[in-house]
Amino acid sequence: MTAFKSEFLHTLNERGFIHQCSDPEGLDKLFCNETVTAYIGYDCTAPSVHVGNLVSMMILHWMQKTGHRPIALMGGGTTMVGDPSGRDESRLLLTPEKIQSNKDSIREIFSKLLTFGDGPTDAVQEDNANWLLDLNYVEFLRDIGSKFSVNQMLARDAVRLRLEREQALSFLEFNYMILQAYDYTVLNKKYNCKLQMGGSDQWGNIVSGIDLCRRMNGVETYGVTVPLITKSDGSKMGKSVDGAVWLRADMYSPYDYWQFWRNVSDADVGRFLRLYTTMPMDEVRRLEALEGNELNEAKKILATEATALIHSRADAEQAAETARKTFEEGLGATANLPTIEIAKSDLEAGMGILSAFVTAGLAKSNGDARRSIKGGALKINDATVSDDSTSLGLEDVNQDGVIKLSMGKKKHVLLKLA
Repeated sequence: MTAFKSEFLHTLNERGFIHQCSDPEGLDKLFCNETVTAYIGYDCTAPSVHVGNLVSMMILHWMQKTGHRPIALMGGGTTMVGDPSGRDESRLLLTPEKIQSNKDSIREIFSKLLTFGDGPTDAVQEDNANWLLDLNYVEFLRDIGSKFSVNQMLARDAVRLRLEREQALSFLEFNYMILQAYDYTVLNKKYNCKLQMGGSDQWGNIVSGIDLCRRMNGVETYGVTVPLITKSDGSKMGKSVDGAVWLRADMYSPYDYWQFWRNVSDADVGRFLRLYTTMPMDEVRRLEALEGNELNEAKKILATEATALIHSRADAEQAAETARKTFEEGLGATANLPTIEIAKSDLEAGMGILSAFVTAGLAKSNGDARRSIKGGALKINDATVSDDSTSLGLEDVNQDGVIKLSMGKKKHVLLKLA
């Protein structure tokens, strides 16, 4: 393990954030000698970022916490192009209106981890649409494009892998690394930004930005990437059985978010405590050393701390208490479970079991629900469902005025009459 002298890089290294660094010694010296400004870019392809983005967001958090200035760059301009990195196919192109809507939605999430303002270490939110959308194409080709080697661009992983697999790569996407490199030069001039960070799939783009800053601005800049975070089973971080684990409460409830962290495998507990909480390392080491049933307590602490960071301490504690009551006390303790309203007429007419579980988000399709029933995984009011042809009616509404649907032991949704 590299022995960094600066608090920021020492923290990143100790907690497992660093995958690649363009010049470890030079960057460490920079962080020891001045207040450093660094950025990470986020394209606006959805109304929320998800757990897969969280590891890079945590780096910005630690940067500010150790006395430096982070920039969260919104990709209002680059989202119109689409990043080919880590993808086998082109992204769908979004309208400017949809990109703006996504951007406004995403901005709210960053305030959970960063303090924005005008001070020397206050975080900055920028948008590359401010400079990319006004570029003159011919001037850009002459002034910026002339500094790029097509040979080097073809060798970058994001491009090379697509070509090796004989998968389509549009000229629009091919330009992405030039635009990202140009972002770095603009932020370097405007904010004296000397470090770009991002996921390991961004290494080629970051190196291109370092080179362009040297050529255009005559300055030495740096790059750091974080490792691709996967679970111990090899699955991609940020995904659950139901899809992406979003960081917006209206897209993925705090209760479900808590459950996502509670259900991680034993092998992931220590690593995720390092990456996704701000708990002191001594406590992290104590918790990851636990075994057996005691390790389940560490998982609950991970779930509560991770949820408090993105939602709130109250949301986290409520989710933990709801989970405890649901599993320990059964049917009667359901007040804080996710709830979906349904029309009384739906129950009067008879609501099919399969469609009920799809409506509740506990199954992706009728076929998925049918398979779960065959496996004995679905329950209604804590009673296992065995017949996929039955229907829910008003008689299934329990004493709390709801119908409790369950998938396995840990996923529950209430159907409530509107």
